[in-house]
Amino acid sequence: MRDRYQDLVHELAGVEGVMPPRGGGGFGRGALRYEGRIFAMLVRGRLVLKLPASRVTALIRSGNGAAFDANKGTPRREWLSLDPDSGLEWLSLATEALDFARRQGLRRRP
Repeated sequence: MRDRYQDLVHELAGVEGVMPPRGGGGFGRGALRYEGRIFAMLVRGRLVLKLPASRVTALIRSGNGAAFDANKGTPRREWLSLDPDSGLEWLSLATEALDFARRQGLRRRP
């Protein structure tokens, strides 16, 4: 899974506004970020993506993942932990997550 994630990082790292993982310790150290906001990361061997809540719900219902809870016991409605056996394309989903991050960034600007 790590190699697959590194391929994803390589694909997206050159996109304007996307920051590759910064390394080090702590939560999100291996995450892809858009203007500082995490949109994709590898956690416990699973791709975790920030997507609209309705999309997360649809993917969970289709059997492609679970709500991500960051080991805090409270599922995050806009975060999907993709099932490692899912046949869904990682780059496509990560691009969808990046687009969601872009839209969120536009809403926060004055």
